Amino acid sequence: MSDATIKYEPVDPDGLVVVTLSGELDLDRADEVRDSLARMAEEPGIRYLRVEVSDLGFIDSYGLGALVSARNSAAAKGVTLTLAEPSPPVRKALEVTGLGDVFSL
Repeated sequence: MSDATIKYEPVDPDGLVVVTLSGELDLDRADEVRDSLARMAEEPGIRYLRVEVSDLGFIDSYGLGALVSARNSAAAKGVTLTLAEPSPPVRKALEVTGLGDVFSL
């Protein structure tokens, strides 16, 4: 198994940060990803977090929970967190759980 890797692009003038997740998001990495996204949402000037998940090859229920928790933490700070370009396994997990609507997919 490969761990989820998180890459952040610098914030743009509109307050957008593009985050790329790759690898696998499961029990082993869920807390780290959740906490990292929540910390980023607290940074000054951040208004939007666009989390690209096209390179995420696997996600389990802990990973989904981490993304929902990060979304809720961001919203509490006035930051919009969205998922973009879901890989087939991620899209299927979001559809099966009904979370596609939560993330506006």
